[in-house]
Formats: sequence, C-alpha cells, structure tokens
Amino acid sequence: MYSLNKTPNQVQIELAEKFRLLRKSKKTSQIELANKSGVSLGSIKRFEQTGQISLESLLKLAHLFDRLDDFDLVFKTNEDLKVVEKLFSH
Repeated sequence: MYSLNKTPNQVQIELAEKFRLLRKSKKTSQIELANKSGVSLGSIKRFEQTGQISLESLLKLAHLFDRLDDFDLVFKTNEDLKVVEKLFSH
C-alpha cells in the first residue's frame, strides 16, 4: 500500500540521519557526545543506526545542540496556529 504520509519508522530514520549529520558538522564524536549529554554511547550508536532512542535521551541530545525549540511544533493544535495568525493580521 502506497501512502504520502510518512510512517513512524521513516521519521525515526530521517531524524537519526539529520542528527548524525548535525553531530558531524559540529565535529563531535559519539564518545564526546555521550560524555557531555549523559546519554550512553550505546544509545547514541543505536539511535544513529536505527533511529531508536528514548524521548528523554533525544531531548538531552537536542538540548546539547541547542535544538530543543525544534520540538515546539510537535502536537501543536490548530488553535495555537490561529492565535499566531491573529498577531500578524492586524
């Protein structure tokens, strides 16, 4: 079955790839990241290879790269968007 919507697995893989590219662009090794973030090296390796990681660990890694704001749109309601639209319509 074909769908235009991404599957959870596709999103996991895409997040892992984006994270790996971000980590490498910052010239940070997996070991350095583990030491600085408090996320185990095994978790970081598993995330980059499979996309699997706990939400807590993902947030710790995002925080380390100053990317926690990237999560602001997750579960955003239409009502929230309408408030923003009103701010720009006046």
